[in-house]
Amino acid sequence: METLKHIEQKILKPQELTSVVLDWKKNKNLVVFTNGCFDIIHYGHVNYLAKAKDLGHKLVIGLNSDSSVKRLKGDSRPINNEYARSMVLASLEFIDAIIIFDEDTPERLIKMIFPDILVKGGDYSFENIVGADFVMANGGLVEIIPFVDGYSTTNFINKFVNSK
Repeated sequence: METLKHIEQKILKPQELTSVVLDWKKNKNLVVFTNGCFDIIHYGHVNYLAKAKDLGHKLVIGLNSDSSVKRLKGDSRPINNEYARSMVLASLEFIDAIIIFDEDTPERLIKMIFPDILVKGGDYSFENIVGADFVMANGGLVEIIPFVDGYSTTNFINKFVNSK
């Protein structure tokens, strides 16, 4: 029971996250932010998130809510609900905080926490990273981490569906 409580404590509400991030920054921690659906966690996700964490001291994940995943990916998604997805992510020791957001983009979160480093995956270019201009205008960095070939949630789902 204590372990589950420890994991759940990483899943924060907006006001909690703001306070935590301010404390981290007061202690000179570099805050890294990334976001995504993280529907079925696989090696590609773990590799990406671990590399994101290595760019700073604290890693914050903006997790798309169930309704935003559905809008972005279609009616058949998400496979796992937001609570399950957030608990799996929070169980990874190198993730420091998770916040679930309902908007289509994490722009509000980025402006709320002023991350030092904004990270996105290899399918993005600087021009289409939401919040990149804001982060850079406030002295932060924007990093793109390449995907691990062969690891994609959509590919896994298609492979599973086609194997029946």
